[in-house]
Amino acid sequence: MNWFRKIAGKKTPDWISEEERLKVIERSSKQVSRGVFFATIIIITSFLPVFMLTGQEGKLFHPLAFTKTFIMMVDALLVITLAPVLISFFMKGKFRPDHANPVNRVLEKIYEPVIRTVLKWRKTTIAVNLLALAITIPLLKSLGSEFMPPLDEQSILFMPVTLPDVSNAEAKRILQVQDKIIKSLPEVEKVLGKAGRASTATDNSPISMIETIIMLKPKSEWREGMTKKDIINELDAKLQIPGVVNGWTQPIINRINMLATGIRTDVGVKVYGQNLDTIAAVSEKVKKALEGTPGIMDLYVEPVTGGKYLSIDVRRADLGRYGLSVDDVNQTVETALGGAPIGNTIEGRQRFSISVRLAQDYRNSVERIRRIPVISPVFGEVPLSAVADITFENGPPMITSENAMLRGAVLFNVRDRDLGSTVQEAVSRMNEAKGILPPGYYLEWSGQYENLIRGQQTLLWMAPLVLIIIFFSLYFAFHSIREAFLSLITVPFALIGGAYMIYFWGVNLSVAVAVGFIALFGIAVETGIVMVIYLNDAMQQLVNKKGNSADTITRQDLLEHVVHGAAKRLRPKLMTVCVSLFGLIPVLWASGVGTDVMKPIVLPMIGGVLTSSTHILLVTPLIFLMSKEYELRKYGKLQIHEVRH
Repeated sequence: MNWFRKIAGKKTPDWISEEERLKVIERSSKQVSRGVFFATIIIITSFLPVFMLTGQEGKLFHPLAFTKTFIMMVDALLVITLAPVLISFFMKGKFRPDHANPVNRVLEKIYEPVIRTVLKWRKTTIAVNLLALAITIPLLKSLGSEFMPPLDEQSILFMPVTLPDVSNAEAKRILQVQDKIIKSLPEVEKVLGKAGRASTATDNSPISMIETIIMLKPKSEWREGMTKKDIINELDAKLQIPGVVNGWTQPIINRINMLATGIRTDVGVKVYGQNLDTIAAVSEKVKKALEGTPGIMDLYVEPVTGGKYLSIDVRRADLGRYGLSVDDVNQTVETALGGAPIGNTIEGRQRFSISVRLAQDYRNSVERIRRIPVISPVFGEVPLSAVADITFENGPPMITSENAMLRGAVLFNVRDRDLGSTVQEAVSRMNEAKGILPPGYYLEWSGQYENLIRGQQTLLWMAPLVLIIIFFSLYFAFHSIREAFLSLITVPFALIGGAYMIYFWGVNLSVAVAVGFIALFGIAVETGIVMVIYLNDAMQQLVNKKGNSADTITRQDLLEHVVHGAAKRLRPKLMTVCVSLFGLIPVLWASGVGTDVMKPIVLPMIGGVLTSSTHILLVTPLIFLMSKEYELRKYGKLQIHEVRH
């Protein structure tokens, strides 16, 4: 309590009346409640732009923003209502001044010489801070970028692609060979592979696309030093099968990518046009331009040509000779190859149709299909080849269209490099290549890169909005542009620690890191508000003691009271910092699913809290002192800004 600090050292009784005690609590609560209340409001409002995130990032971070907002709203209410009541219940008996606390004495003994040195070497202190801030800019530019930190799903999805005309038997053989090789790794627990599509209209996978889910054993059972990346690299080296292009991803993110962008890899270059053959040619040129780009793995062209179709072309002139019609031939082909329903079977509440067709051995080649008998009313059985031409023809294995245009794609994953710089280099290579696109055709970068661009565009105007919101909240708290700026200046210095932290931790810039910085700005300003409150309180004490005039207040008086306001109120400032750190640091040692996303959020907050608190404890008093000396010179008095209700 400030009142007890004022009477410390005087000959006063060890007790006060109940009425005086409640008045002291009321005055002290009014002194800090406005600043603490607005600090809480600033944390809430600084998080509001997170609600503007859309797409995957919005669905991921909206629950975090809602939770934090509701908690802080209740906290802001409790600060001005419940907290003073609880203080009146528990703060009773004999009170001791701050210097009687051994922890306070040690902290002040360390801090006071440091703050006096800082106030003495002003230019050096400011230069060091500006230099650290200047180094941060190229440091941030050197960091890689990605949409979201890759979430370890504790499993691997192997998606090899074969030639579009692969037979069922060959696809089955490849699948069995791959599963056997994958299961040979000691880290693999289960393997489940499938070729083609599931029995659903939403899965249009051709028989040439294989999906193999690889379940891994617990990490405690892995070979020493093995990582998930090492497992993928080892499997990729063992699974080099001619005619098969390997692809590695994870089950959940693969489905998200396919549903959101239509691309089943990290990045895809969509090729739009009006002719499939031209799209195929352009896609091959794009692939050639991208080959050799560092970070690009599993590069292949989504096949738009090369599919095989069985063509049965009826010769109408021969039909009349045998007394047959087109319907007779079509019905024979449908029954023999496709199957004709002959009935239903009922099993409980389920019904299944029964179809009959020729066995696989009688329809697995063109020659056998040509010998399929057709019943003629005139000549009896005649081979199908007598009335129709049976051949294989080339055609598209699948036709994909978007925005009323045909679409092909060049697909690749990104490994051992960040997504942003990989795609930027790929784009520059594409720009340098000549003669890729004919008239009427265009390219579009999709996949995770599409989400990255959308997230960056959103954050580009979100960051200034956060600072504007914080500034106006500070102005309403202090009713002074100068005091608001004094608290807001901690934000760029909080950026220093956050940047260094993610740089040395090896984290790429992403939406998660941006959310961490947004949360950091609110915490940094909160600590700055507490410092400004106590510095203003020290100025108020100076004015009460010596009057508000340049004739009575010297520079030494200002210096001593700034030191007093900074050093004698050290404990609440350090408590504000430590509470944040104690809640965040344990995340660094957390493990399990989800920590991959949480750490990039927490890292800038931890580093930023450390540097912002250092700035607040050392530089904020210096800037405050310089501003008060300027006021004294220009106006002949100090401008005292009330921070009480």
